[in-house]
Amino acid sequence: MKRALGFIGVFLSFLSDVTGQSSLPFAACGNNSHQCVHLCGFCHYNNIPTMECLPSLYDHLCLSKFETAMDSLNSSEWCIWGNVNSLYSNLSHCTEEISDCLLIPWPNPLVEMTFVDIHSRFFQDCPTEELSDPPPAIILALVITPICLIPVMVSLVVLKTKNGDGSS
Repeated sequence: MKRALGFIGVFLSFLSDVTGQSSLPFAACGNNSHQCVHLCGFCHYNNIPTMECLPSLYDHLCLSKFETAMDSLNSSEWCIWGNVNSLYSNLSHCTEEISDCLLIPWPNPLVEMTFVDIHSRFFQDCPTEELSDPPPAIILALVITPICLIPVMVSLVVLKTKNGDGSS
């Protein structure tokens, strides 16, 4: 184990430039995409651990866009899925991308709390389709059918065994 850690230390030391500053702007980042480099760099530059940096990135990059877009809609339009589907998907994609860049599993408790908060803020008054019992006529038909079939099946079995013909 010590040798593996020593190898990693030597490997990372080769990545530093002459001034002793690391050529990597951050210790670990999900990928080298332009956005990931900026996100990881923001956390590293401000010397914030990634788990503490995550909420501010969500707030500034994801939630602010979602809230601005939702505020542009009339509150009566919030309950129409066609109006909010793309906004909701963009928010979900944004939180996932930030988490991936910072190498934090997604979904995580912060994402779950974020979505609970937006649901309680924007979608709380939306009507929901509650499940209800079917009409009485359908219930009656579903209950009576097997009840009526049981005596018919019993009588068929009795008639078949009375004949003494057990072959068919």
